[in-house]
Amino acid sequence: MPQAEKDTGYEFQTIAAGTGKALQIGRAGDVDVVLVHAKSAELEFVEQGYGVDRTEFMYNDFVIVGPGVVKGGIDFSGVSSVVEVLRKIRENGALFISRGDDSGTHKKELQIWGLTGSLPEGNWYREVGQGMGKTLQIAGELGAYTLTDRGTWLFTQERSPLEIGFEGDPKLFNQYSVMAVNPERHDINYQGATALIDWLSGDKGQRMINAFRIDGEQLFNANAGN
Repeated sequence: MPQAEKDTGYEFQTIAAGTGKALQIGRAGDVDVVLVHAKSAELEFVEQGYGVDRTEFMYNDFVIVGPGVVKGGIDFSGVSSVVEVLRKIRENGALFISRGDDSGTHKKELQIWGLTGSLPEGNWYREVGQGMGKTLQIAGELGAYTLTDRGTWLFTQERSPLEIGFEGDPKLFNQYSVMAVNPERHDINYQGATALIDWLSGDKGQRMINAFRIDGEQLFNANAGN
C-alpha cells in the first residue's frame, strides 16, 4: 500500500488470509486492522467486542467458473439464479471444488448451497482447504466448477482452462469491509488502524479503488458511505 503509506505516514504490513483466518488473527490481537468480506461473521466479531469502526468501502462479485459447454460443461443459458445453477451441478453430479477454508468465499458458497435446500455431499463435492488461487488451479486441472471472487478470476483467467459459466445474480454480491481490532481488548496501534480505515474510505482511496484495473477490467467498485 505505498500510496496509503505515503499519505498517512504509517507503514503497513499485510498478511494474506481468508476471512475466517483473518478474524481469528484479529481475535488474538496479532494485527491492528482486518479487511474481510463476510458480513455475518464481521458483525459477530464486532458484537463479541473484538472489532470496532467497521466500515464498508468497496465491492465486487462472485462468479461460477467451470468447463465450457464445448468441453462438456453444463449449459446454464436461460438460468437466472445461482441457486438453480448449483442445483444443476448437483443433479448432474458435476465435480465441484470448494475452498473449504472458512474464508469469505467459502462462507458465501455454503450460504448459497443452503438456499438450494441442502448442503452438498458426495464424491462430486470436494473441499480442498486452499486459497482461491490454488482452488482455481485444482478446478482447472480436474475440469471442475468452483465459486470465485471476480478479482482473483481476473488475475488467473489467462492461465486457466475454465471459463465463467454464470454471473450477475444479486446473490453473488461481494461486499468488503475494514475494521480495527478493539483497542480496549488488545494493545494495538489504533491510530494507525484508524488512519488506514479513513484512507480506504476517503476520497483518494475511493478514487484509486475505482481506477484499479487488470487488462482494462475494473476489479472493485468503491462504495464507502453508501
